[in-house]
Amino acid sequence: MLRTTDLLSRIDAWSEEMGFADWGVARLQLEQDHERLDAWLARGLHGDLAYMARHGDKRREPGKLHEGTLSVLSFRMDYMPQNRRAALADLADPAQAYISRYALGRDYHKVMRGRLKKLAERLATFIGPFGYRVFTDSAPVLERALARNAGLGWIGKNTNLLTRKGGSLFFLGEIFTDLALPEATASARDHCGSCTRCMRLCPTDAFVEPYVLDARRCISYLTIELKTAIPEELRPLIGNRVFGCDDCQLVCPWNRYAGLTKEQDFAPRHGLDKAQLLELFELPAAAFSRITEGSALRRIGYEQWLRNLAVGLGNAPANPDVLRALAERREHPSPLVREHVTWALQRQVEKQAAQS
Repeated sequence: MLRTTDLLSRIDAWSEEMGFADWGVARLQLEQDHERLDAWLARGLHGDLAYMARHGDKRREPGKLHEGTLSVLSFRMDYMPQNRRAALADLADPAQAYISRYALGRDYHKVMRGRLKKLAERLATFIGPFGYRVFTDSAPVLERALARNAGLGWIGKNTNLLTRKGGSLFFLGEIFTDLALPEATASARDHCGSCTRCMRLCPTDAFVEPYVLDARRCISYLTIELKTAIPEELRPLIGNRVFGCDDCQLVCPWNRYAGLTKEQDFAPRHGLDKAQLLELFELPAAAFSRITEGSALRRIGYEQWLRNLAVGLGNAPANPDVLRALAERREHPSPLVREHVTWALQRQVEKQAAQS
């Protein structure tokens, strides 16, 4: 008869072999986390993220998301392709387009889902058929709460899952299963202490209090989730960040210990880790489609891509080539693009006038 310890040992070995940095079996008690989510929604801090208010019962009770769920296996996988200092140097170059480090390579949804399915299939060959379903940022799952309940870390003041062994620069994924496995006995202690670097150094002051993010001011929300115009008062604060934002993670002291990814799929593609704002802004739609194939960048679409780059160019140093490129798109067919190009043009004209 198969012993549980043998099974857990096999999963441990397979998870390491498949590139996961850590894993655990989560406790399924999520009532307090769901109450905090409800309070956050009631304050309107989710902005246009309407999906966060849907399927509440499935977030609260994993068995309602996948019938028969008795255990949730939570996994994390490092994605950082370069050290923090290199990322901060890229961020400090105002002419460079900063793309969140998680989006430089292949779409993590595909990588994580594929790896989790492979692990579950291997498990099935070992114990026989069983019921399961894999998730990674793709369903109403309280991923960070489950990962905390699995002993993988604590939820920090920047609302990310943190671990002393590897910071927060990793993806999370889960296997919901009808196997009854021993749950983690305790969550990691909160080690944020008195540190508030993530809150103090957020470019848009998006943290209303420790552990509470106002998504409407978050640059990741503004550049990815928001499909309409970026509020004008926030545009100068976005700097050169054109897809997502890593600031609250890059400044976190625990990310000194973040491991670099060993996954080739997460390596930067098409030189996007060093691309200039102007270079990307001048790409035609077909080129955008080509360089974002199989990437998380594809989800924002070309129109939103140009919107974000226009904001970055408006924040960039005065440059005649930037002024020319913006002027060439002044009559773009998209009202959204035109609005942000007009704003950026005005900023560039003012900067060049100040240099004269």
